[in-house]
Amino acid sequence: MPKMKTNSGAKKRFALTGSGKIKRKHAFKSHILTKKTKKQKRNLTHATLVHKSDENAVKKLLALK
Repeated sequence: MPKMKTNSGAKKRFALTGSGKIKRKHAFKSHILTKKTKKQKRNLTHATLVHKSDENAVKKLLALK
């Protein structure tokens, strides 16, 4: 059988933590920032974890499972 290929888009967007969780960045922080408040933009800066219900799908894209 051929090897599973990692999804290129997912590879750029997600990172694995030491404990096996998946880190992600927030959406809505790339453009059209003038209408967003400072507080909104500041809160979108911090990275967060992928929700438990989406973890299996992301792991499949990263060829981890």
